[in-house]
Amino acid sequence: MPGFEVFGDKERAQVQDVLDSGVLMRYGFDPMRNGHHKAAEFEERFAEVMDVNHCQMTTSGTTALTVALAAAGVGAGDEVIMPTFTFVASFESILALGAVPILCEVDDTLCLDASAVEQVITDKTRVIMPVHMCGSMADLDPLIALSRKHNLILLEDACQAIGGTYDGKRLGTLGDLGCFSFDFVKTITCGEGGAVITNNDAYADVMHMYTDHGHDHVGTDRGAESHPFLGYNYRISELHAAVGLGQLDRFDSILEKQKENYDLMAAELQAIKGITLRTIPAGATQNHSFFNFFLEDEASARKAAAALKEHGVPVCFYWYDNNWHYHRKWDHLKNPDTLMKLPAETRAGLEYLENATYPQSDYWLGRNISCLVKVGWTADETRAHARSIVAAINEVL
Repeated sequence: MPGFEVFGDKERAQVQDVLDSGVLMRYGFDPMRNGHHKAAEFEERFAEVMDVNHCQMTTSGTTALTVALAAAGVGAGDEVIMPTFTFVASFESILALGAVPILCEVDDTLCLDASAVEQVITDKTRVIMPVHMCGSMADLDPLIALSRKHNLILLEDACQAIGGTYDGKRLGTLGDLGCFSFDFVKTITCGEGGAVITNNDAYADVMHMYTDHGHDHVGTDRGAESHPFLGYNYRISELHAAVGLGQLDRFDSILEKQKENYDLMAAELQAIKGITLRTIPAGATQNHSFFNFFLEDEASARKAAAALKEHGVPVCFYWYDNNWHYHRKWDHLKNPDTLMKLPAETRAGLEYLENATYPQSDYWLGRNISCLVKVGWTADETRAHARSIVAAINEVL
């Protein structure tokens, strides 16, 4: 990770097709396209790769989440349960629809804890949103059971774990909806882009319209199309989709290289004293984009994180203090600070955050160090990087 490390002829050829036609927009201008419909082709191929019936491309992972929630009918005052450890896009997409993000504890998977989820389900809950963070996944079986027990939608945010599997199925395919990001630092990238996948025909029937101002896409005259409901412009461009098609050709080889480098790092990082590894659910396979481990306590993890920084070791993260990924620094949500007025139901629904604490999440994230696994490293570079991590951490522990 990420896919931009392996840009080459495949991406250039797909982009050149678009430039040769001159049609950068997803819809219309059919006589000029030379038969190329890159976004539609990406949707079809990605659905095949993920083994699902439907895929809708969007402009980003954030808009993919927004589109998925909208397709499921989520709106003002509805509650969506999400983890304390994720990316800010999770709650941004919820708030965009006037719904209320309900933060919930994570466990040693670094993802949603089902036992904690059950404690925060109310009569306003509509969606459980596990976020598969840093290449691995939540324990999905109990979350699936909860969604069925309470008649809730299960929306998998697999933006950081594309290619991982659970019970032999691709992450993103076990819920009612699954979302992916193809931004510049993802395992495969479009530069900017996202996707929603589903086997639900009703969701698929509205997503393509919602992402395109409500156009029904009936007929061949775009100006004459009807608008069954309000929509927005979340269309991916042909240029971005073209890059994604080139990357999709590399998907398997990227995953293979990530695992190869992950295994090399794992062999070296065993030399760190007193660490334990993040829990991977039984029968599941991560995409090997991050190597995650726990130190004995928060103090040890802080010393280790400082040592890594002092020694100039790149791409290792202490998420506990991170502004973007962990609830402790989300003051703009807790206040909340917005340019526009939030719906009254949303603002009232966020009041719980004034006194909310998450000791279980703090326990796990406070002890965690997360190291990116890069695709572009050679075997020697990977070993050298891992040995630098070992030396820096062992020096202070």
